[in-house]
Amino acid sequence: VQLMESGGGSVETGGSLRLPCAISQQYKDNLCLTWFRHAPGKERERVASLDSDGTMNYSEPVKGRFTISQDNAKNTLYLQMNSLKAEDTGTYFCGATLGGYSNYQMEWWGQGTLVRISH
Repeated sequence: VQLMESGGGSVETGGSLRLPCAISQQYKDNLCLTWFRHAPGKERERVASLDSDGTMNYSEPVKGRFTISQDNAKNTLYLQMNSLKAEDTGTYFCGATLGGYSNYQMEWWGQGTLVRISH
């Protein structure tokens, strides 16, 4: 499975950004797809997940602000980020696993895309 994120950039506080992650075709119907972020000096954090059965999960800091989705052909995973805050700054990674939401260890990773939120 190959994953490739894009869409990062600099946005002002309160702004919005959408991150796409292109997904190769292998196993695409069986993957749990997850957005992680890694901020400087902090642990990598799971932000949002979309399991193969359509179940979505969000971390508390982003609930109500971020939305994870996938196009109908399952070629692209998205993370829509609204009402952005300074603490949302970090490198965002797309990850995939065949082990479902309970598996925190991804088998496949994208290269990451940097998001900077400025005041």
